[in-house]
Amino acid sequence: MALQNLHPWDITPAEAIAIQQKLRSRVELTVMETEIRLVGGADISFNKFSETIYAGIVVLKLPELVEVARAMVVTRTSFPYIPGLLSFRETPALLEAWEKLHAQPDVMILDGQGIAHPRRLGIAAHFGLLTGVPSIGCAKSLLTGKYTPPPHDKGTWSALMDKEEQIGAVLRTRENVKPVFVSPGHKIDFQSSIDVVMRCCTKYRLPETTRLAHRLVNELRTSKQEGKAQQRLF
Repeated sequence: MALQNLHPWDITPAEAIAIQQKLRSRVELTVMETEIRLVGGADISFNKFSETIYAGIVVLKLPELVEVARAMVVTRTSFPYIPGLLSFRETPALLEAWEKLHAQPDVMILDGQGIAHPRRLGIAAHFGLLTGVPSIGCAKSLLTGKYTPPPHDKGTWSALMDKEEQIGAVLRTRENVKPVFVSPGHKIDFQSSIDVVMRCCTKYRLPETTRLAHRLVNELRTSKQEGKAQQRLF
């Protein structure tokens, strides 16, 4: 699947905000009509103010949630750590990993926001526009919006609202645990986003896609740092 060249990456934060404002109108919230057989999860790991980024994508087969593909990269970024603009720091590394995959998923779950973003272009929406793949944001914390906490039963959810606009769902993936914040990124709707996340949840709060991608990139970062430490001993 060819990547879309929508904008340059060597930009300032002010230019990044302008790009978000421009691209938000391209996001499509549509019902997925194709069967989902492969679902991907993406995550990155880095020391907060470091330029080195460890990125990874895992692809799982549904309904078994068995891994069928993975890709990892270690790269660098010059874009600063700014909440609301993290996509411009993280997405280039994820795109490198995406191009290395030998099995591309039908839908992606990213550890971050979709349209539940002040400018409606979180990392899941951004990634979806660039790759053309349906994408979902599943975040551990709130970025913007207001909500009433959902009931404590597994699978219950409440609407995440910005004034009169629904921008996401506050989803309880396990009984009596903190909810996650789900929002469509691109080429998918609210209910399908919730359904896909729940299909990927087992006994943990986070979907297996996110959990395994998170473990992958942290193991990668640890192994690289341990390798450097060993080199300094000799």
